[in-house]
Amino acid sequence: MKLLLIEDNPALAHWLEKLLSEQKFVVDHVLDGEAADRMLQCTRYDAVLLDLNLPKMSGAAVLRRLRERRDDVPVLILTASGSIDEKVECLGAGADDYLVKPFEVRELIARIKVLLRRQTAGKATEIICGDLTYQFNTRQFTLTSLPLPLPPRERSVLEALMLKLGSSVSKAALMDTIFSMQDEPSVDAIEIYVHRLRKKLEQSKATIVTLRGVGYLLKPKNDL
Repeated sequence: MKLLLIEDNPALAHWLEKLLSEQKFVVDHVLDGEAADRMLQCTRYDAVLLDLNLPKMSGAAVLRRLRERRDDVPVLILTASGSIDEKVECLGAGADDYLVKPFEVRELIARIKVLLRRQTAGKATEIICGDLTYQFNTRQFTLTSLPLPLPPRERSVLEALMLKLGSSVSKAALMDTIFSMQDEPSVDAIEIYVHRLRKKLEQSKATIVTLRGVGYLLKPKNDL
């Protein structure tokens, strides 16, 4: 899953990037509101962590423009202010949650997971495809009830396919999901990751289907 961190404090941003990367999130970071607005117009994120006191454009303005474009990406406000008026204003403007600095790491991760879970059909705590299961609380996979260990990039690809279970996911969308601004996106790399995942799912009841010219589709084998 891919997050956009909008925070102008370099030390805090570095700490958050490290923390979120350890939790297996792909993170893009920008320092000001104008850069954030540009990124949100060209890249799809699973959630946005938005500071309010930003240079060049305020966090409130970034949020307002985002919702004016009818972009429904979940937004978690991160702010040093505990003002009830500010909280009510942000939630009324389209924010999904609000967290006051300093915050506990566990609470931040838990709130992000709740926002992401809300985006799935039925707000389920797990997604099942054949004998492959994805748990939202841990963001882990099991296959025939046993843990399925995966390298970070393969895991991100399978997660993206699982979250769109029954729907196709384009190579471009997968590249957006698993590569950050610091990476060099590669279609060839996506094909390699999918090939490796297929090998690991050979004996399972789930399979990844290639839809020529469209992308990939994860589905149970008995649906073929």
